[in-house]
Amino acid sequence: LAMASRQIGALFARFRLPLISGFLFTGILVGPFVLGLLPKGVGEELRFVDEISLAIIAFAAGAELYLRELRSRMKSILWVTAGNVIAIPLVVAVVLFLLSGWLPYLEAMPVAARAAVAALAGTILIARSPSSAIAIINELRARGPFTQMVLGVTMITDVLVIALFAVNSSVVDALLSNLPFDLQFVGILLLEIAIEVGLGYLVGRLLALIMARHAGQWGKGTLLVIIGFGVFTAAHAVRDFSAAYLPFELFLEPLLICLIASFVLANYTPYRTEFMRILEEVSPPIYVVFFTLTGASLALDVLAQTWPIAVALFLARLVAIYAGSFAGGVAARDPMPYNRMSWMTFITQAGVGLGLAKEVSVAYPEWGGSFATLVISVIVVSQLVGPPLFKAAINRVGEAHGRGHGTAGDDREWRALIFGLEGQSVALARLLTSQGWHVRIASRQAGTRPDLDSAGVNITPIQELSLETMHALEAERADAIVTMLSNAENTLVCQTAYEHFGTERLVARMSERDNFDQLRALGVIIVEPSTAMVGLLDQFVRTPVATSLLLGMEEHQSIVDIEMRNPALEGLMVRELRLPLDVLILSIRRGGGMLVSHGYSRLQVGDWITVVGSPESLEIVTNQFVGVPGGVTAVP
Repeated sequence: LAMASRQIGALFARFRLPLISGFLFTGILVGPFVLGLLPKGVGEELRFVDEISLAIIAFAAGAELYLRELRSRMKSILWVTAGNVIAIPLVVAVVLFLLSGWLPYLEAMPVAARAAVAALAGTILIARSPSSAIAIINELRARGPFTQMVLGVTMITDVLVIALFAVNSSVVDALLSNLPFDLQFVGILLLEIAIEVGLGYLVGRLLALIMARHAGQWGKGTLLVIIGFGVFTAAHAVRDFSAAYLPFELFLEPLLICLIASFVLANYTPYRTEFMRILEEVSPPIYVVFFTLTGASLALDVLAQTWPIAVALFLARLVAIYAGSFAGGVAARDPMPYNRMSWMTFITQAGVGLGLAKEVSVAYPEWGGSFATLVISVIVVSQLVGPPLFKAAINRVGEAHGRGHGTAGDDREWRALIFGLEGQSVALARLLTSQGWHVRIASRQAGTRPDLDSAGVNITPIQELSLETMHALEAERADAIVTMLSNAENTLVCQTAYEHFGTERLVARMSERDNFDQLRALGVIIVEPSTAMVGLLDQFVRTPVATSLLLGMEEHQSIVDIEMRNPALEGLMVRELRLPLDVLILSIRRGGGMLVSHGYSRLQVGDWITVVGSPESLEIVTNQFVGVPGGVTAVP
């Protein structure tokens, strides 16, 4: 069933629907209300799967909160987060409390317990979907202050919701157990939080020790799963022990412990990248099983009776998100267009919200299943409605930079100017054009070479090689100038470009060694055909893979140079970057000098970074180095 669910999830993804929706749909299909392949109560029998999955979800949420990446927009992030965290639980709780008379499992509760359960629903509906947000941002190649703020709020909110859920769960437990809400209760609650923070720190340090060992990816992944399950087991054991031997019960929230552990590891140890890599390896099969079981556990008979309330909660959540986001943006003094649009980016929900709803169904079997069905239905609708609105908001604030807006990472065309008309110059022009460059060939022989197939190549006739001619060719706008003339003419063109335009990339094909020293003093890259061919063959013999990469002969790997202009990454070490797993930084060029990159190299605005990876991952990396529109340059 899990394999079938995975395939159905992939089918949903082909129609631009969330993978999780496909898993939930499969669970509903094989559950007791449709095909009946999974019996009622299967979730109770497979509770260990829920606990392992919830631990992994919490680990992932904590690791996403990387403080160094959020510092540049922290004021806006904190204000908008505060607005949402206050408005959503307040509005949703009030609406659910007023409608509780139409829900039998709530109607039978005391008023105080009803209010606490309503607040619990409001807390769960604070949750966001970082994975969906990151996927949409990468798809649109979105960049700018608005995008940074949205991503920061999404990350922090997913952490806060687990902490608030832990507090609310303790309140619900106390009220349902008829414990008095007094100073003793507050003291117990503070003790629980202190224990959770302490255990989270210790688990984080334990995870760091595991990451430091050479145990292999699957060995570390297995230990990660065992530790996550162990946290849940320990929390249950503490509750049973306190109930038997202490005058009060301790309700420790294992999700909060796991979240604090991964937060500590990600921000205060050097193993964040390794931890994220292992989570990416371990989580997919666990998520398939978890969300399929969640779909099978949905009480469709209850949903058929309560769907109007689910719609009301969805609408209440939208109103609360708008009010909280707008108020937070105004308090942070963000631009008014941002304040009016930001609510559209905070609708999407997924893993954390579903996980918390599932935990309620497990913790409170009498009414938790019906409660979870109601909340999950709101989350599913949010996950379907949210992504299109997210994309619309990014487009309307002008921070989407999809294909058709320029080359990778910049909103302008790369320009190359080639001097000399012959077969090699035409071939070079076509190759650069295929990589997104705007190429012009300047020649005094234009129109006199009928033997050349120059169709589709921009050839401009010139009369002489002079400063006026180069101005007419717009040489000042060229990112690269290539000369394929005589040695004397090559020297004249390169010297003029260097002195008058400051062109960074000057390439000269030289047939003789005359003027070599003069050109090298200008920083010209000199290509001597005979020695270049010998050197190329030598590299193919000694380093065939690297040479194939450099020549673009590997279909799934490319090398690009990226100019880093994101001020938010200023001063970060390379090891602190969150890069796709198939990407490697080869070198950093700074101030005319070349730095051999290592994990402790610190980035500076203006660095040229040479990166190797798949074309898809290189797009993500290029986008990651962007802080403001037009802020990064990637040379294909």
